[in-house]
Amino acid sequence: MPDSLFRKKSIEKIVADSAAGLADGHGGTGLRKVLGVRDLTFMGIAAVIGAGIFSTIGTAAFNGGPGIVFLFMITAVTCGFSALCYAEFASRVPIAGSAYTYAYVSFGELIAWIIGWALILEYAIGNIVVAISWSGYFNNLLEGFHIGLPGWLATNPSNAKAGYEEAMKGLANGQVLETLTKNAKMGYDAILHAPVIAGWKVIINLPALIIVFLITVLAYIGIKESKKTTNFMVIFKIIVIVFIIAIGFFYVDTKNWDPFLPNGFGGVLAGVSAVFYAYIGFDAISTTAEECKNPQRDLPRGMIYSLLICTVLYILIALVLTGMVRYSELKVDDPLAYVFEKIHLNKIGYLISVSAVVATTSVLLVFQLGQPRIWMSMSRDGLLPKRFSKVHPKFHTPSFATIVTGFMVGIPSLFVSSSTMTDLTSIGTLFAFVLVCFGVLVLPKIARIKGSSAFQLPYVNGKYFIPAIVMLTSFLFRTRINDALTNLSSEGYQEILFLVFMLIAIITAIKSFIGSYSVIPVIGALSCLYLMIEIPAISWLWFFAWMGLGLTIYFLYGRKRSKLCNFTE
Repeated sequence: MPDSLFRKKSIEKIVADSAAGLADGHGGTGLRKVLGVRDLTFMGIAAVIGAGIFSTIGTAAFNGGPGIVFLFMITAVTCGFSALCYAEFASRVPIAGSAYTYAYVSFGELIAWIIGWALILEYAIGNIVVAISWSGYFNNLLEGFHIGLPGWLATNPSNAKAGYEEAMKGLANGQVLETLTKNAKMGYDAILHAPVIAGWKVIINLPALIIVFLITVLAYIGIKESKKTTNFMVIFKIIVIVFIIAIGFFYVDTKNWDPFLPNGFGGVLAGVSAVFYAYIGFDAISTTAEECKNPQRDLPRGMIYSLLICTVLYILIALVLTGMVRYSELKVDDPLAYVFEKIHLNKIGYLISVSAVVATTSVLLVFQLGQPRIWMSMSRDGLLPKRFSKVHPKFHTPSFATIVTGFMVGIPSLFVSSSTMTDLTSIGTLFAFVLVCFGVLVLPKIARIKGSSAFQLPYVNGKYFIPAIVMLTSFLFRTRINDALTNLSSEGYQEILFLVFMLIAIITAIKSFIGSYSVIPVIGALSCLYLMIEIPAISWLWFFAWMGLGLTIYFLYGRKRSKLCNFTE
C-alpha cells in the first residue's frame, strides 16, 4: 500500500541489496568496512563512559546514597535487555540507521520517522550536553596551569546570570570574591566584563564550540581516522579509571556506607535520569553497520561487551565515591575530583580532569558519527532531501549530514544551559529502546542456522511469567494506582503518565498470555517505559513539541517523497 502511513520495508530486500553492494536498495554507499568487534566495543565504551561518570553520578549518589549501586544494576539490566533486542535487529538488518531502520521493517514508515526524529534529538541534544560538560572540564584543566579564560567566553548567559546573582548575595553577606564558588566567580566576571553589542552582553561558551568543530572535522575526514582516535582515548580513560578505583579503595571508610539506603529505595529511584544518562550511547554503534567487517556477528558483541565493562566500572566507582566521603557531600559538579582533593591528593584530581576531557571527547566523537548516519538513512528512503545521503568521494563519509550535525550541536552549545537537556536526551533514547524491544516481537520467525556466527536472540516463553510480573508490579504500586485514580481530575502529568504505563503493561501482559511473547523484549520494553515515566513531566512537553515539528516535516515533505511511494523527481 504505497499511500499507507505504515508501509514497511522488506528485510529480505534490504539484506539482498546489501549483499549486492547496495545500501537499503538506494545505491552504493562508498562507506569503508573497517570496524571489527574490538573497535565496536571501544566505540561503545567511548560513547557510554563520559560526563555521566564524572558529573551526574554525584547527584545520583546524593539522592540514593551507597544504594545507588542497585540503580546501576537495574539500569544495566534494562539496557541489557534493550541491547539484546538491538543485537537481534543488527544481526537481521545489518544496515546503517539503527532503530530508525529497525522500526521501518517492523512498524512501518510513520513510526520509523518518529523514531528517527527521536534519535536525532538524542544525539544532538546529548552532544550539546557533552560539549558543555567538556568545556567545564577543559576550563578546570586550564586552571591547573594557572590559565583562565574570561568568564564571558567560558559559560552561557543562563549560568552567568545565576552565578552573578550568587556572587552578589555572597558579597552582600560580607564574603570576599576569592571565597565564592567557582560558578559564582565566573558569573560575576562574565556579567561585569562581557562586551556589549547592540545593547546585548556577549556571553558565549567558546570552548564548547571549538571542540564540536574539531570533532566534526574528524568525523568528516573518515571512519578509519575516527576509529584510531576513539581506540586511543578509550584505552587511556579505562587505565585512568581503573587507577582511580584502585587508589580510592585504600581510602574507603565502610562507615560511610551506613546507612546503605539513607533515603529508602525512593531516593535511589530519584537518580534514574542521572544514572540512565550515564548509560546512553551503546546503541550509537549500531549506526555504523555498513562500516563493519562482519556486522551480524560483531555489532551484537560490541554492544553487549561494552555494556558489561561499563557496568562493572560504574558500580566500582559508585562504591569508591560513597565510601571515601558521606553521600551528602557529593552534590557537586565534579564528584571524582572533589573526593580526592578532600583527602589532599590534588595530583590525582588533576589526572581526573585530564581523563574527563578525554572521556567527553570520545563521547562527542561517537555521537557525532552516529547522527549523520541517521540523516543518511532517512534521506536514502526519500524522507529527507538527497543531499543528506551524499557520501564524500574521498573520505567515504556522509559529508553534508556531518556538517549539518556540526552546526546543530555547535551553535546551541554556545548559548544554552545543560540543566534542561539531560532529561530530553534520556526520553529520546528510552523511546527508541521501547520501540526496538516491541519491534522484535513483530519480526518474522526464522530458523536457526547451524554453525552461523550471526547473533540470534534466545526465546524465553513469557506466557505465564510476564502476566505474573505485571500482577506483582500492580500489587506493589497498588497505593499509587489507587491514589492516582481517586484524584484523576486533579493529578499532574507525572501520575497520568504512570497510569498510561500501567495500562500498557496490563495490555502487554494479556497479549503475552495469548501470544506467548518472549520475555526479553517485553521486559526490556516495559522497563524502559517505566524509566521514561519517572522523568519530570515538563521534559515530556518539550519532547512532544520536538515530535510535533518532526511530524510536520514528514507530512509536508517526507510522506509524498518516500521511496515506497514511488516518487520520482
